[in-house]
Amino acid sequence: MLIELALGTVGIAMLVGGGEFLVKGAASLARSAGISPLLVGLTVVAFGTSTPELAVSVEAALEGSSTLAFGNIFGSNMANIGLIIGLAATLRPLAIDHVVARRELPMMLLALAAAIATAFDVFLGESTDAFARSDGVVLLLFFFVFLYYTLGDLARQRNDHRASRALAKEMAEAGASAAGDQPGEEAFGVLKSLGLLALGLSGLIYGASLVVDSAVDVARALGVPEVAVGLTLVAVGTSIPELVASLVAIWRNNLAIAVGGIVGSNIFNTLLVTGVTAAIRPMPIPAGGHLDLAATAALSLLLFLVSRTPDQRIVRREGLCLLALWSAYVSARFFYLEP
Repeated sequence: MLIELALGTVGIAMLVGGGEFLVKGAASLARSAGISPLLVGLTVVAFGTSTPELAVSVEAALEGSSTLAFGNIFGSNMANIGLIIGLAATLRPLAIDHVVARRELPMMLLALAAAIATAFDVFLGESTDAFARSDGVVLLLFFFVFLYYTLGDLARQRNDHRASRALAKEMAEAGASAAGDQPGEEAFGVLKSLGLLALGLSGLIYGASLVVDSAVDVARALGVPEVAVGLTLVAVGTSIPELVASLVAIWRNNLAIAVGGIVGSNIFNTLLVTGVTAAIRPMPIPAGGHLDLAATAALSLLLFLVSRTPDQRIVRREGLCLLALWSAYVSARFFYLEP
């Protein structure tokens, strides 16, 4: 057990270092490439931190463990909202960018609605509810629509950045200072920023793997039932990169990266991870899975509602509400609803 505890300690150190490099690289990439930190969070950070969910779900699909894949995807989505955003908001009020409130959160709800609609096959005359291969293709098409609009934003911001740099150059030649400078922020150049991002993501993913593996081994050594290990550690464990990245981003005052990473991660999980997994092997809805979909929808809708307040902030009491609802559902699911 001492070896497992030592590996867990190493994993935690990798998580902390990885989160620091990831957020620093993301902020630097946004500044040097002329794009918003929110867009970096919605794309690079979201995809990178969703890699564990994708890997676990694809491996589960290849091995025929569709229940594990389903629980991993939607359990991670619930943890992203209830645990991560809830915990982050209790530490510090989260300002929600107007783009997130007006487009990305509705898109997250639309993605979830599409997933739920494709999951209920009994209404179409099928014998069981499942994500069929055709459903996976539909979800992947929705994902490419999301990617199209996001890359369109990227192109527009790049053009605006070029125009602002040209204007700044003209002003500098005239002896004026550029209005948008922020000398306190570091910009390392695109290649170095991407290197920091890659290093940070590697630290988060491998650190999370060490922490989860050591926790599973310790739990087994202490006699904790296998079902308890699987229910709690798999879904929450694959959300550790999002958790650490968000907390580090908040600590460094990069709220756009924190919130954008979570919302983007849920969209990636719902459309990309579910789509790829179902395309590989049809994924039946397990016993209690309809409740999981309903709980995911409830938490997502609540996040949308608390983000549309006049000041567009998630304050401490709202974060505590999200955290309490997630904790209550997971506890009830384990103790009372688990078949």
